[in-house]
Amino acid sequence: MSTPTPPIDARALVQKAIEGLRKGEPAIARDSFQTIIDAGQADASVWLGLALALRGTGDKPGSLAAIDQGLALEPANLRGRLMKADHFAEAGDARAASAFYAAVVRHAPPPDHLPPDLRAEVARAQMMSQRYAVDYEAALRARLTAQGVPMGGRFGQSLDLMFGKKRIYLQEPKHYYFPELPQIQFYGREPFPWLAGLEAATADIRAELMEVMKNHADFTPYLESKTDRPSRNSHGMLDNPDWSAFYLWRNGEPVAENVARCPKTIAALAEVPLAPIKGRTPSVLFSLLRPGAAIPPHHGFVNTRLICHLPLIVPPGCSFRVGNETRDWKEGQAWLFDDTIEHEAWNRSQETRVILLFDVWRPELSIEERAMVAAMFEAVDAYGEGGEDWTM
Repeated sequence: MSTPTPPIDARALVQKAIEGLRKGEPAIARDSFQTIIDAGQADASVWLGLALALRGTGDKPGSLAAIDQGLALEPANLRGRLMKADHFAEAGDARAASAFYAAVVRHAPPPDHLPPDLRAEVARAQMMSQRYAVDYEAALRARLTAQGVPMGGRFGQSLDLMFGKKRIYLQEPKHYYFPELPQIQFYGREPFPWLAGLEAATADIRAELMEVMKNHADFTPYLESKTDRPSRNSHGMLDNPDWSAFYLWRNGEPVAENVARCPKTIAALAEVPLAPIKGRTPSVLFSLLRPGAAIPPHHGFVNTRLICHLPLIVPPGCSFRVGNETRDWKEGQAWLFDDTIEHEAWNRSQETRVILLFDVWRPELSIEERAMVAAMFEAVDAYGEGGEDWTM
């Protein structure tokens, strides 16, 4: 007859092991943890405790094996991942260490939900993760540069995304999404041969703007409340004159008295492929942002159009962000962007900023697709009285 294994007091053995580690007696800790394991009562914390004890005795292979046993029971255990990261860091395996430190940072709960000792360890993991990220980026860029690989353009953007310097922003239209259109924040100039002619008219357009600005009452808030539509949270911009507009075209119709005041501006738009949809577009306006004002991050309504800015009055400190790219306006230099990608603007100067703003068809839409989109929105508006402004 075999002698039955006597029962163990696992809690007492854990306390004995912890005391052994505290006193610098790792062999005692090792034996206590091993007794619990042999009795089949070990959880992840016991295996990780054994790993610490074995490390203290100089048994690094045994320590790694114990860590792996603990992580097999609890793959997301923060202490286990930290110990695995430290093992690889000591062994000189930067990529493996970086992966485990990053996993700790990524999956750790908020600091106030952690015990103090683990809070400090997670902070150390974050520091190590950042250090490895800097080293990794420097090594990669150095190698690519030595090979003569250009770092600009779309490839340069891809590196910024890979290194976590930028995040990915995608189209998020509020109302209508047309599929399979490219995700481009700021467009290049090539698809818009009419840009040069528009920019050449900057002086004439600015002169007409200056006449309009002699009476600021002619500008109205860009976002105006309506009694026939529920008000929506617009981050304090609703009915706010800090962001104001003087419309030449609004909701697909010319504003006759304003058009008459700006004939050269209208002439400069003659070659522009504005996006005509009855009752909705185009809109052409002077967009005014007062000193110290900011337009909060937001998304446009439909991704079948692009927005063009022609800067006319731009004091220093005026910038515009689309997705992960921020640019400063420069007078007379136009750009086009996808307003269904998150964007925002600010005027940190003591002067007013004004741009000419209008919408055009996306160049990727065929003539037939443009007609389909226009017909669809006309059908939408035929269902009720008028459409919703495609503002913020």
